[in-house]
Parts: sequence; C-alpha cells; structure tokens
Amino acid sequence: MATTKKTKKKASKPEARSRGLTATALTSGTPPQAIESLRRAVVEDGGEPLATYRDPVGGRWQLLAALPIDVVQPTPFQRDLSEAHAARLADVIDKIDRFLDPIIAVRGAEGGYWTPNGHHRLAALRAIGAKAVVALVLPEPETAYRILALNTEKAHNVREKSLEVIRMARSLAELDPRPEKEFALEFEDPSLLTLGATYEKKGRFSGGAYAPVLKRVESFLGTKLPAALAVREERSAALLELDEAVVAAVAALKERGFASPYLKAFVIARINPIRFQRGGEPEFDATIGKMLASARKFDAAKIKADQVAAASGPPEE
Repeated sequence: MATTKKTKKKASKPEARSRGLTATALTSGTPPQAIESLRRAVVEDGGEPLATYRDPVGGRWQLLAALPIDVVQPTPFQRDLSEAHAARLADVIDKIDRFLDPIIAVRGAEGGYWTPNGHHRLAALRAIGAKAVVALVLPEPETAYRILALNTEKAHNVREKSLEVIRMARSLAELDPRPEKEFALEFEDPSLLTLGATYEKKGRFSGGAYAPVLKRVESFLGTKLPAALAVREERSAALLELDEAVVAAVAALKERGFASPYLKAFVIARINPIRFQRGGEPEFDATIGKMLASARKFDAAKIKADQVAAASGPPEE
C-alpha cells in the first residue's frame, strides 16, 4: 500500500499589532514592590533611577537606571573578553562621543550588578575613562543566565558558546540544582555542555568538526545538574579519546602527502556511523564507541586523493 507523506503545517503568522501593550500603556499602572525595592537599591548603590516602564511584549516592569561603572561586572561564566573587539567599541564610542546601547543588568543579593550581555561595552567604557553606564535593570536574577539569547555584541563561535554554557551549568548546579532539561532555554543545545567540558580540558579542541554528530546523539538529561555534569565529564573524556584516534588518522594522511584544512572533518565523516542514517535516536555511547573503533582501524593507504578533494566541512579550529 502506498504511503502518503505527512506535510508540516506552517505556523500561522501573528496578526499585526496583536501582541503586547500599546505605547501609551507602558507606564500605566503601579510598579510592583520588586521594582520599588530595586529603585531604592540603585540609589543606595550610588546610581540614579531614570525611568520605570513595562516591557512592550510581556508587560513586565523594568527599571532604566544610571549605575556607577565600578559596581557593574560581567557574569563570571561568560566568554572571555576579546581585547580587539573592546578596543574597536571604545574607538567608536570615543569618536561619536555617545553611549547609545544600554546594557542589561541584575542586582546581586549582596549588592553589585551582573550584566549578561555587556562585557565588551563595559570594557570599552572603562577604556575611555567613563564614570557611569546606563543599564536596563531587571528584577529577575535568572536573567543573568540567559547569556546566549541576550548577547548581541559579538557572534559566538563553538568554543565561546560551549564554554559559556558549561560555566553556567557549574554555577547553577550550586544555586539551583534542578534537572538539566529544565534549563533548555539557558543552555540552548545539549551538545554544548559536552563540548564545553571538553574545551576546558583541551582549549584547541576542534569542536566544530564534531558538532554535527553530537547534535544528533545528545539530549538534555533528566538528572539534576550535579549528576548531569558528571555524565558530561564522562562524555567529554570519551570525546577526547576519540579525538586522539582521529588526530592519529589525520597524521597518517599527512604522511601520505595529503594537505587540506578539511582532513579532520574528512576522517570524522568517514567514521561516522549515523552519517546516512535517517530517523531514530542514536545514542551517544554507542555512536562514539563505534567511531573510536573505526578511527583506530582507519587505513590511510586506502584513501584516494579525489575522496579528500570532494570532502568539505569545518576546518580545524
């Protein structure tokens, strides 16, 4: 019997002007106690509340404030500062003599402010000697863990993104040890947790080459974060063991005269047991185990030049 292919229904497009608040409603109503407490705290911290209003999409109250630059720090688990990017920002701000892009900030329980998306802007302001920074101060502390969704300063690469995610997971494991799967929004993709743990051990790991495989075999774990992190460490160790075998296979290809920035991606594609598999939910341990066995048996003598030439993928990072 012939089968009919199921077609996905396209999501209906929202009607224009059908969501959120009108412009005149953003300041209507009485701010909740959390906002009033935040206003007082900003003043105590040497800052100046500028305006309170409601978010035009979700209607949540928030505070626009000027903060002394010394009381604001980037969240400790976000990516490292790019000195070059911060210098470019400082040059632009200095030339136009304006700071037009407020950062987002949350206040810590013991004072001080964290910004999940203003690392480079803070560094740029400090570089030109600024005294204050304008911030959108939110009363919800969990915003500090929404880095990946909020960061628009500089595009993440795989290494930066995965290191941020594993650092967030370690912080949350102490503060809010719920199951890993409940942080899907904060972590974005489960493979980033394993890659992050791997990058911590090997800074020059070629995560981009393994990402396509990992995205298919990883899922968020139902165990609480401390136990889930132990699993991520085990998977990281397995990934590094696989990488050693892949590096050896690449070295064998180079000895035979092959020269290409895609050699590692080529080897990984050759040993990937789920490359042409459609459907199903392949498991991490089984897939990585098969890849390791194949990498150890990789025979560079059987590889032809046209096979490598036809390969494509992310080069080694």
